[in-house]
Amino acid sequence: MSLSVDKSFLKSGHTPTLFAAFLYFDISFMIWVLLGPLGVQVAAILSLDPAQKGLMVAVPVLAGALLRIPFGLATDQFGARAVAIVTQAMLVVGLVVIWLVGIPSYEAVLSLGVVLGIGGASFAIALPLVSRWYPPAHQGTAMGIAGAGNIGTVFTALFAPELAKLLGVPNVFGICAVIMAVTLLVFTLLAKNPPTYMYPKPFASYFKVLSLPDTWCFMGFYGVTFGGFVGLAAALTLYIHGVYGLSPVHAGFATAACAFVGGSIRPFGGYLADRLGGIKVLGALYLLAAAALVVLSFAIPSFWLALAVFLVVMAAFGMGDGAVFQLIPLRFGQEIGTVTGFVGMAGGVGGFYLASSLGFSKQLTGSYQMGFLIFAALALLAFAGLTAVKGKWRADLAPADPAIAGSIRI
Repeated sequence: MSLSVDKSFLKSGHTPTLFAAFLYFDISFMIWVLLGPLGVQVAAILSLDPAQKGLMVAVPVLAGALLRIPFGLATDQFGARAVAIVTQAMLVVGLVVIWLVGIPSYEAVLSLGVVLGIGGASFAIALPLVSRWYPPAHQGTAMGIAGAGNIGTVFTALFAPELAKLLGVPNVFGICAVIMAVTLLVFTLLAKNPPTYMYPKPFASYFKVLSLPDTWCFMGFYGVTFGGFVGLAAALTLYIHGVYGLSPVHAGFATAACAFVGGSIRPFGGYLADRLGGIKVLGALYLLAAAALVVLSFAIPSFWLALAVFLVVMAAFGMGDGAVFQLIPLRFGQEIGTVTGFVGMAGGVGGFYLASSLGFSKQLTGSYQMGFLIFAALALLAFAGLTAVKGKWRADLAPADPAIAGSIRI
């Protein structure tokens, strides 16, 4: 990236809002996946079977997916800043309650998962806030930076198991409540709504996007990329502990490495999409992810070799997230909050499927192979769908103004 591009990017939007959105997204995601790294310890306390473990780590993913729709609608109605402040306050209150009540039963764990889902729904608020501040030529980079809040899953995997070992599981949620409260304060001070955005619109008008085939295409594409990332981030600690016998803390370290790669590389995916075209980049990443998932399905005997393949998968999914969100703002304008809610929901559903299916595959067949192979097939299906629409999209999404069109790759 040249110095001139750096300067034009910094001048084109609002850096304090970009930072605030990144921080909000990062901490919210850290909290969203807490049950994954804590899963081994919680499962030991409650004596859970493989299917229950899979569902336990998958419920927050599903809750976060479903909450993205109302949060995305509220973002378009009332502005992202106000919605972000309210939902962060809700999460602080929920974490405090969990800290005080604890986790007395499996049913309580599933209820906890719904509360943690509020953190996952931040996706439908942070990304539209950033998108509306930046012009099309810098959309991929800006939304990649904001979306790199995925890296919050790294901190959870690194520190949650050790903190639970030292302080007890409930106290981990108390610490997270304090961190979330500080984040809320910083966000309130720094974030601003973009001055050009006009709201609200008639409520029913937002659902018109569901009548557009492109909306469903983006939902399917993101269901694979983000679903793959967050599903593995949620399930990997349990998988590594069960297959390779690592302690919860060391399995958390391995998960953190994978989550770091997947989360930190998302801006690079957006950058590549800006330079080479989102369609070309996304297609290549689907093929890479599918190949790596097939390799993983054969239960690699070496932990270090398996970790290397997991890193490839997470990198492919992370960059794929950035590529998808280089394309979405080119297709949708004022309704991007709603579209982001629907697309984000699909991503969360994909993550719920992957995390839960690995547990059910182990429970029903004695191995994780079928769970990996089915998701590899979904990646290939997404590649086929992208191939089918790429000609139409390149024609439809190109800006009418030749001066602008020359700076945008599709």
